[in-house]
Amino acid sequence: MNHPRTPFLNPARLAAVALAARVAAGVAAGVAAGVAAAPAAASDAAGHKPPPARAASAGASAGASGAAAVAADPLERLRDRLAEKLGAVTPPGTSSPNVVSVVSRSNPADPGDVVFTPKREPRPTTLARRSAAAPASPHGGASQAPHWSYSGQVGPQAWGGLQPNFSTCANGKRQSPIDIRDGFAVDLEPPVFDYRPSSFRVIDTGHTVQVNVDAGSALLIRGRRYELQQFHFHRPSEERIEGRVFDMSAHLVHRDAEGNLAVVAVLLDRGSAQPLVQAVWNNLPLEKHEEFAARVPIDLMQLLPDDRRYYTYMGSLTTPPCSEGVLWVVMRQPVAISAEQLAIFTRLYPMNARPVQAAAGRVI
Repeated sequence: MNHPRTPFLNPARLAAVALAARVAAGVAAGVAAGVAAAPAAASDAAGHKPPPARAASAGASAGASGAAAVAADPLERLRDRLAEKLGAVTPPGTSSPNVVSVVSRSNPADPGDVVFTPKREPRPTTLARRSAAAPASPHGGASQAPHWSYSGQVGPQAWGGLQPNFSTCANGKRQSPIDIRDGFAVDLEPPVFDYRPSSFRVIDTGHTVQVNVDAGSALLIRGRRYELQQFHFHRPSEERIEGRVFDMSAHLVHRDAEGNLAVVAVLLDRGSAQPLVQAVWNNLPLEKHEEFAARVPIDLMQLLPDDRRYYTYMGSLTTPPCSEGVLWVVMRQPVAISAEQLAIFTRLYPMNARPVQAAAGRVI
């Protein structure tokens, strides 16, 4: 008889997902009233009694009162997702070597810890999901072998030699990112962000957290319409303004009807919680290269600063194959992101930013 296979889950990824769930309640309350509600959510998860409406269904497991927490509790949703992922669906009292219990400690040493206590069994030799084809590059280019990274022997200094179509990473003359200095002060036409609420899917590409969105949102600039494809994150910001580095940046990748790319860079700096970022963190996938579909839509306009002034220049993708001819729109005003939200991404990607490239006399 074939037993369901238990996927390998990276502890850092699980910690990041758990921390996102803990922060989620605090973000919602903080935006409305400036009060962090995460401790209350943690208290519920630690063992509050279930509400009367659910008392009957919880009777069979009265010894685990935390399992009957309110369905809207982020930690409860996290446990449900982990249970579904790990195959922990055997009815109480049934002995199975494949059951994996997911528990939340009352006083964890690390606030983001999620503790797993699986029963031992031989690991399967293959995992179907881990043999899936490589995902698309964060900026829309191919992300096929060979492997590249942000450090070590396959880091940015080596990208140009990894395969022939990566050569522009080493030989290009209009590469990104750049340190924006000494630009021309001119009256630019304001960009029009025709962004609409959209359902979304989150995927960890192995290089960043990427959010794929539905068609229908677009950027109108310089007489062209560029359709939004996806957005993703970098830590720290790849762009610099007069030498300043920001905590993170979000890159919104657009494509026009002729295949030309336009990337809007939104600088993220430590401050108050960012609701759209939290919505993404709430739906982090449990494994790399696995797309997770959120149940609720996002309002893409929430990611943009109030001040729509910007810098613009012609550059390239900041990941292999570093293709040039990309229109960059760098928003001047940073958007706030909380320390907790920053910590979640840092657990997954402490550093995923390409070094600054030479401006080479480009008009900015």
